Amino acid sequence: MSEKIMKSVSSFFPILGIMILVSCSGYNKIVKGDDYQVKFDTANQLFDKGQFIRSITLYEQIYQKMPKTGEGELAYYRIAKAYYAEKDYYMAGYYFGAYTQRYPYSPKAQEALFLSAMCSVYNSPASSLDQNDTELAINNLQQFIDTYPQSELVDSCNNVMDELRFKLEKKDYDAVKQYVKTQNYRAAVTTSMTFMSDYPRSRFSEEMGYILLDNSYSLAINSIDSKKKERIEQAIERYRTFVADFPESSYKKSADRISDELNKELQKIELNK
Repeated sequence: MSEKIMKSVSSFFPILGIMILVSCSGYNKIVKGDDYQVKFDTANQLFDKGQFIRSITLYEQIYQKMPKTGEGELAYYRIAKAYYAEKDYYMAGYYFGAYTQRYPYSPKAQEALFLSAMCSVYNSPASSLDQNDTELAINNLQQFIDTYPQSELVDSCNNVMDELRFKLEKKDYDAVKQYVKTQNYRAAVTTSMTFMSDYPRSRFSEEMGYILLDNSYSLAINSIDSKKKERIEQAIERYRTFVADFPESSYKKSADRISDELNKELQKIELNK
């Protein structure tokens, strides 16, 4: 038998032995055993075969036993990757983030920080839900950009951040629309003003401008006498701002009608003084 074949056979049988142990419930013996080389080899094979949860148990043991070794570092990194592959993004994000702290000079540190940020992105919920995770994702992506400004991943981070910011914008937009739907004029006025201040270049700017005008009108008309004149004058000023900002608006006719009604009401008040 040639030397090349002998080497192949000698390398094959230990691997075969591990596979047999694992497939025959020897996995539990390996977990409970003290041979960390076998644990490491088995964990790598399980990881490569996509048996991520089983590999995590062994990788955790390896890291705890030898955290400052190359095996310990790889084990910790692969714990994070295994959770990521299983779409457990909270656990993956924790391990990727901790990896960058424990191994800041590792060649994998940049990837780990990026994947940690992406875990936050995947945890970001629909715009109708609480957006704490979305804000965290934006912060984590910005941290990656600040840490690795020359990375080829910066453009991707910026694109994802734009999407996340729009999700925050959409949540605030929906909140304004809900106040409009329930005819809560005061809240609609306040939140639409806040929205326009927070998102000056929003795709919803024209609609928000009209919502502010329309609900300012409704709030003024339905006000008590002591507040009506001031609120009508505010609404008229908001009309002027709206037509100046959006002279070709599809809401122009409705805005003009509102302006006419406001001026009629103001004239009545002046006549009754």
